[in-house]
Amino acid sequence: MFIDLSHTVEHGMITYKGLPAPVITDHLSRADSRSHYEAGTEFHIGKIEMVANTGTYLDSPFHRYEAGQDLSQLDLRSLANLDAVVVRASAGSERAITSKALQLLDVKDKAVLIQTGWDKHWRTEKYFDGTHPFLTVDAAEYLADAGAALVGIDSYNIDDTADGRRPAHSILLAQGVPIVEHLCRLESTSLFGFSLFRSASESEKLRHLSC
Repeated sequence: MFIDLSHTVEHGMITYKGLPAPVITDHLSRADSRSHYEAGTEFHIGKIEMVANTGTYLDSPFHRYEAGQDLSQLDLRSLANLDAVVVRASAGSERAITSKALQLLDVKDKAVLIQTGWDKHWRTEKYFDGTHPFLTVDAAEYLADAGAALVGIDSYNIDDTADGRRPAHSILLAQGVPIVEHLCRLESTSLFGFSLFRSASESEKLRHLSC
């Protein structure tokens, strides 16, 4: 069974307040294409404009560090078919997720996906209000030191956005641990015994594109 853990990118949706929404439109409509071809032949060419931080996306080290690897430079084996574990962190009222929630788990070489339940607020004002769950410094340090392969969260940001240092991003990406934000439907996964795949359509700030 496959479970899609990413939000669908839709025209006009907002992922972060202050960043432009994606624009999904026609570059060439079927009707307009008919003048270019023989009768009965038509094509459609779509056009998408969006910033990298749209929907569910992956942060590579380059997102935080100029000398870090961008998405095109990451080994595909570090992103695809990863053994995964889910951390259920949605039971309490505390926003801060500390290393205490992680210490009984074997996270080495695994994708660690943190379910907070915040995805239920997607496409609402609550999603952006700054009260989302986040990883603390000690949690990020624990995951980096324990050898996590990737860390994901279904929250607005893996960091507390009131902290301009962005410590979770800084610690994990400095150790080459990619981050996935804005996950969804983690409640549909088992705690253990499944694999994570990343779609080639995930967006990231790239220094170059390879076609």
